Amino acid sequence: MFRFAANLTMMFTEWPFLDRFEAAAEAGFDAVEFLFPYDFPAASIQARLAQFGLSQAIFNLPPGNWSAGERGIAALPGRFEEFRDSVETALDYAEATGVKSLHMMAGIADRQDPEAASQYRKAAAFAAERLAARGLTLLLEPINGRSMPGYFLNDFGYAEGLIRDLAADNIKLQFDVFHHQILHGDVTESFRRLLPMIGHVQIAGVPERHEPDRGEIDYGYFLSELEKRGYEGFVGCEYHPAGHTRDGLGWLARYRGRPE
Repeated sequence: MFRFAANLTMMFTEWPFLDRFEAAAEAGFDAVEFLFPYDFPAASIQARLAQFGLSQAIFNLPPGNWSAGERGIAALPGRFEEFRDSVETALDYAEATGVKSLHMMAGIADRQDPEAASQYRKAAAFAAERLAARGLTLLLEPINGRSMPGYFLNDFGYAEGLIRDLAADNIKLQFDVFHHQILHGDVTESFRRLLPMIGHVQIAGVPERHEPDRGEIDYGYFLSELEKRGYEGFVGCEYHPAGHTRDGLGWLARYRGRPE
């Protein structure tokens, strides 16, 4: 059975970051994810996970200069040494938090540029090898160009082909339903076909990226499909609440069969 993970970058923003762990636990989550932990000591995050009985589902490798618009450096020519150091930083946080999967952001680059494509492949192979030594999984996630214009990895077919090419047991696909629906549609059939390589699932309403009970995707159907197909990983709730986070959790109560 899969487990829901609250995304603390987007949810529970009514609280300071380190207080969101408690808020998520009180709301009924037993796992969390977020974009980046690196502004806080690893020990502080470890302590909150332990205190509130939470599992860490995933987080991202360092993204470069996020405030300057960088969205990862894996595909950026000339940045490999920095990328290599960033993997070691992420591994330190992985050890502290007990996380088993890390997502590698590609960056803003042209996928038709041979240098960028070569750099991305080299980065994925390197990161997979380093993570494998710790028993960890490397996740690759296609992101739609409306949410992140110019992002290198903006196609699920490309990600699928690269994962098959690299043939590393610990490289998996991060299947974000929001991004897949915007990029390609046909979410359920794609999930069925790609399930053997999927290492993490994320959900959000489409197109506004609010709660999963808003928008064009029938998540009741999709989540039942995950159950039927035997998906046992995390389901990350990577959405921006339309109002107060707690007020929008009726979908979770309904799914779990609890009174709202």
